[in-house]
Formats: sequence, structure tokens, C-alpha cells
Amino acid sequence: MAVIENVRVEQNAKWVRGFLGDVLVVDTRSSLFVWEWPHYPAWYFDLADVHAELRPSGETETTVNRGDAVVYDLVVASGEEEVVVESAARKFPDSPVAEIRDRVRINWDALGQWFEEDTEVIIHPRSPFARVDVLASSRHVKVSVDGTVVAESTRPTILFETGLPPRYYLPADDVRMDLLSRTDLTTGCPYKGFARYFSLTVDGTTYGDLVWSYPDPLPESRGIEDLLCFYNEKVDIEVDGVAETRPDTPFS
Repeated sequence: MAVIENVRVEQNAKWVRGFLGDVLVVDTRSSLFVWEWPHYPAWYFDLADVHAELRPSGETETTVNRGDAVVYDLVVASGEEEVVVESAARKFPDSPVAEIRDRVRINWDALGQWFEEDTEVIIHPRSPFARVDVLASSRHVKVSVDGTVVAESTRPTILFETGLPPRYYLPADDVRMDLLSRTDLTTGCPYKGFARYFSLTVDGTTYGDLVWSYPDPLPESRGIEDLLCFYNEKVDIEVDGVAETRPDTPFS
């Protein structure tokens, strides 16, 4: 392990592959996890494990913790045609982080699919230090907004995720569904899947995208399927009669 200027570097033992359409672009068993910021890592690859041309774009970027990046377009042969993904890759040849100087970082969205072993990974690489525990509980959870009780349950499922407050997922029968309206927002999580959102209206005031649910969660989070969760940061929650302090998170 190396930690330099707030950048953590770890070896990744997983077989990682990335595809653009049906073309295999990345195929490696020796990638690095690099924490460019605290929340989750990026993958960095040996050049020999990238099966595409890296064509200089003429751009450079300056980062606060990895030095100057040389930006490359990713050029992939697809049949008789070339597919060019602009500004898709970066090298840091003079980085203060020695481990990444001979590596390349490919933007997550540059490729259509990523796999760890034979399992597809969505949104961003998973951290080896992040854990998600989904636990059935009999705690008494009450959720209020502006003094109005909008959910109350003694059968929550509590999701404990590294770095975030406990999330209380409640059955629809224990939630004031008459106050909820489905919105167009969806978000993705590499540990839970894709969430749909609901706004909540209380006494004529609408709170947008305050509630979410996973209709088809990933296998490790199957226990929260179709349950409803409120942002702890934006509502009042009591657990077993004790009011919880609203946490300060990126979602506050």
C-alpha cells in the first residue's frame, strides 16, 4: 500500500475487463486501485492490458494530488471502422505518486461495460474497504416531516454502508403512500443497483426526491427490494423513541 498526498494505492487481485460494444478494450489481472478522492477508487491499468490505441488529444490537465495528466483519445477498431472516444484516458508520467507513472486511467463512461471476474460492475469501481450489510430488524422507526408522521414501522430493514449513516428501509404498508409521487429521477450504486425516487407533499409543501426505492437491487442488497427509504439528512427520524441527529453527508 502507498499513500502519497492523499492518494492511496492498492493492488487489485480481481480480473477486470472493459468492453466498448462487443470489443474487449481492457483485460487485466494486475490493475491498481487508486483513491483520487476519499469516497471510492479508480482503476489504473498497465499499458499492455489496454487493447486500443491511445492517441494524444493535445490536452493536459492539472490535478491537486497526482500531478499533470496527459489526455488521450481512445481509438478502437470495430469491424472496418474506427471508434474514437474523445478525452477518454489519462497518463501521469511525472506524478508524485510513483506507482501510477507507467499506468493509464480510462474514464468509466468511456466504455459500455465493466466486469470484475464475470460479474458486471456499474457506476464506478467497488472499494475493497466498503461493506454493505442489509439486516432485518424489529426496531421502532418513525419518520416525520414538519411535524407530520409520514412513516412508522416496527419491521424496518436497516442498511449499513461504510461511510454513510444507517438507512431505514420500510415496507410500503408502513409509509404514507398517499403523500408520495413518483419522479423521473433514477440513480445508480455499484453495491445496490438502480434506485427510483419519489417526492413527498405535506400540507401543500412538496419535497422533491426525498424518498427512494430499489425495485430490482443487486443480489447482495436483495433484502431492500421495493422497500422505501427517506433521507436521514432531510427528515426527522426517531428510533425506539430516541430522536436521531440529522447526519452531515454529501447528501445533506
